[in-house]
Amino acid sequence: MIQDVKVFGFGIAEQLQKHVNCEVDGHPLWASRFLYSDPDAVYETYMDFLRAGSQIISTITYQASVEGFMENFNVSRQEAIGLMKKAVELAQKAVNDYKQEVKGRNVPNSEPLIAGSIGSYAAFLHDGSEYSGPAYANEQSLDYIVAWHEARILTLLDAGVDFLAFHLMPSVKEVIALIEYLKSIPSAKAWFTFSCKTDGQSIVDGNNFKNSIINCYKTANHKQLIGLGLNCLPPKIMTPFIKSISQKEIGISIPLVAYPNSGEIYSKETSSWLPKSDDYGPEKFVGEWLDMGVRFIGGCCRTTDKDIYTFTQEVQKWKNNCSL
Repeated sequence: MIQDVKVFGFGIAEQLQKHVNCEVDGHPLWASRFLYSDPDAVYETYMDFLRAGSQIISTITYQASVEGFMENFNVSRQEAIGLMKKAVELAQKAVNDYKQEVKGRNVPNSEPLIAGSIGSYAAFLHDGSEYSGPAYANEQSLDYIVAWHEARILTLLDAGVDFLAFHLMPSVKEVIALIEYLKSIPSAKAWFTFSCKTDGQSIVDGNNFKNSIINCYKTANHKQLIGLGLNCLPPKIMTPFIKSISQKEIGISIPLVAYPNSGEIYSKETSSWLPKSDDYGPEKFVGEWLDMGVRFIGGCCRTTDKDIYTFTQEVQKWKNNCSL
């Protein structure tokens, strides 16, 4: 349905950088550490995305974990859980303040949702394996990995997020295990997006993307599943992936989730972003992706509130064309 398309901004670090005086990248907790050191900057980042038209904001918890907070800040387990909850509380404050700010105005995001951001076990390892392929998926038991995820899943749900966003997932095994685990929490809703290679067909663990998406969809409780897709690749590289899981290709109507980075590619070797090689902005791909069944669209790494504003405009153009 046209009205079901939602725009969101998940490029937390790049936007947060505008509000802090030190480098966001390069820390084991990445942007999450500012929940401890500069919560006001986190709040302002949320507000930036809301003012740009984001209909969903992501908690600043992608690389966060109870264990990570305990190790890096020498806090107790209860204090670490409190920091996870603070991410949600700040998002809730931003949403409430924004709703008051736009009260009586015609805006596309009058009722924003909050997604509890969850990265893979690779994000906790801080070794870049979410981009290169996760050895842990074969070395650690799935029970161990799910148990590691459990504390932050329960904390984010308890704090009141609208749904969970598991993103940049490099392992099909990990995702299937989490889908099965969430069945034990019937009220929980989630989407899952994969970390993929640049070949248009493979997840970084080597599994076929299309087959994995179908497998995840068939495994999931559809009342819990918000959507499936991929994130954090240049948009031109993402298009073949999206096409491969469109209803036309697989005969199944899956709500698709897609959020590209700015067009740059992360280099594990240099721990930096390589410059993009083309000018392929949202005006080039948003309409095409929506035609293919993408219903949740936005920006990932290296994108800012300006990009989200552009996404919002392009989605509105598409809706207008559909209404003709």
